[in-house]
Amino acid sequence: MKLYDVIPVERPLTPLLDSLDTPAALRAMTNAQLLQVADELRAYLLYSVGRSGGHFGAGLGVVELSVALHHALETPHDRLVWDVGHQAYPHKILTGRREAMPSIRQYGGLAAFPRRAESPYDTFGVGHSSTSISAALGMALASATRGDRRRVCAVIGDGALTAGMAFEALAHAGHLDANLLVVLNDNEMSISENVGGIASYLAGILSSKPYLTFREEGKRVLSRLPGALELARRTEEHMKGMVSPATLFEEMGFNYIGPLDGHDLPTLIQTLRNIRDLDGPQFLHVKTRKGRGFLPAEADPIGYHAITKLEKSEPEKNGNAPTSRPVAPAKKKSPKYCNVFGEWLCDMAAVDERLIGITPAMREGSDLIRFSKEYPERYYDVAIAEQHAVTLAAGMACEAMKPVVAIYSTFLQRGYDQLIHDVAVQGLDVTFAIDRAGLVGEDGPTHHGSLDLSYLRCVPGMVILAPADEAECRAMLSAAYHYPGPAAVRYPRGTGPGVAIPAHLEPLEIGKAERRRESGVETGKRIALLAFGSLNGPAAEVAEALDATHLNMRSVKPLDREAILAAAADHELLVTLEENVVAGGAGSGVNELLAAEGVPAALLNLGLPDAFVEHGKPAELLAECGLDAAGIEAAIRARLG
Repeated sequence: MKLYDVIPVERPLTPLLDSLDTPAALRAMTNAQLLQVADELRAYLLYSVGRSGGHFGAGLGVVELSVALHHALETPHDRLVWDVGHQAYPHKILTGRREAMPSIRQYGGLAAFPRRAESPYDTFGVGHSSTSISAALGMALASATRGDRRRVCAVIGDGALTAGMAFEALAHAGHLDANLLVVLNDNEMSISENVGGIASYLAGILSSKPYLTFREEGKRVLSRLPGALELARRTEEHMKGMVSPATLFEEMGFNYIGPLDGHDLPTLIQTLRNIRDLDGPQFLHVKTRKGRGFLPAEADPIGYHAITKLEKSEPEKNGNAPTSRPVAPAKKKSPKYCNVFGEWLCDMAAVDERLIGITPAMREGSDLIRFSKEYPERYYDVAIAEQHAVTLAAGMACEAMKPVVAIYSTFLQRGYDQLIHDVAVQGLDVTFAIDRAGLVGEDGPTHHGSLDLSYLRCVPGMVILAPADEAECRAMLSAAYHYPGPAAVRYPRGTGPGVAIPAHLEPLEIGKAERRRESGVETGKRIALLAFGSLNGPAAEVAEALDATHLNMRSVKPLDREAILAAAADHELLVTLEENVVAGGAGSGVNELLAAEGVPAALLNLGLPDAFVEHGKPAELLAECGLDAAGIEAAIRARLG
């Protein structure tokens, strides 16, 4: 396998890979040819992600596994289900999307994750983790019901296996004795230590046909002797447990094989051939290395989880072709909203020893890095377990602690039941710092935070705040923290308008709007823009263009009743603006307030459409949804006729 320390900017020569229109051609290849395909696939992956940016390290780690799976399985007839999808770029390249890869995550291009509408090889659409085993089990059971002979394989990472949903599916599959193969892609983050050559040898033995035939025949014979079958089962189980983490999965009803070197392609292929037609639940544990083949990514797998688009360097003076410099993770410029949160969390922890920081595996994304180092005894990363994160916070709040749950909007959806029953029903003091609210960009509909205002606003006792800038974000976090009940601050991905951030921890008044602009007397008070959170930026432009009143509403729940009633009394049209779906969002709250007060008012609610917004740059998506300044102005002019 060739190692790289720079990403090629010129397309590499990949003759064998280029001959593959579908994975079917892989099944006729020799091991030597398959090894060449793997090398070419890794080279092309480096090149294409360098051109497009996107998820990086995980795909490099599963090059050999992707080739082996498509060689051993008759995809798409056999179902191959990827978990999360960060690692699915090699799969996309092998399944007819090779030349479209530079368009990935771009507006109108390939999706960042497997997507059913994109290819018949994408059997299940993903984006969130830990769904693969449940989905694959559903496919296996449906195929069995119809009498179809179809293999079904779920590929799940060790990180995704930390979620309760994955274990629920494993337990169910084992109980049903379903024909299902689960491949654990363990990239040296958890589960077990690499036990080397003995484990690889054992994996070969445990997956060999003589052993499996002997195992099944032994079961048949021993089943006639009282107690003998159970004794044999426990003996086999404990022998496996001495050299591998088999016991847990065997107890759940799976035949465990591994751990196996996930970069040893011939062994992978032979093992998959041995187990693909076995009946019952099979569990193959492979060890891989995230970023495999690109030395900087192997050294820093977290930093190289994803990269930005690579720009070409100037050709060397001696005439050689231009090459890239080693790609580094994007450097920080002005503070992002997550950085504002991270600084606030440390500052508040310094003055209140009751503060506890909780994250479901988003330490880097939510910027809890400094907090985790300065306050390790008050920092809890619960892994990919959003439900547990919320109820853990509830339990801490019962003991007079002050938990702060740092979570993405799209991931809080998974903990919604716990937010209602475990936090809100009991009125517990839990603060939710909701990152990635609104349109997040290239990761697409599975990651857009487009629903949180709607699903939070209906929860009794909930406070919801939306900052217009970085200074408000810090002040709102303090306000939510001091509120004696469930409170959320929802803020967008990336940077804000660049407002100076104060050092103090003074809270912003909850439920109080800010009037940022008054319409001119000469034109009359025709229009009032009631903007929530991130849309205060375009609202300011529109207010200038239309000479409208501009209110920064700040608080989604409770709303500023007096400000809304005053605006309704003084203006002909109220326009609500939010980066959330219109249905049930902040604008709906304004409508409800006016209806309850019996105030007739002309209203225009602008927000995200009743549809799942595709992937692309946030500015492109806002324009598509009519939520940039031009779109908002056009909608208002159309309403006014």
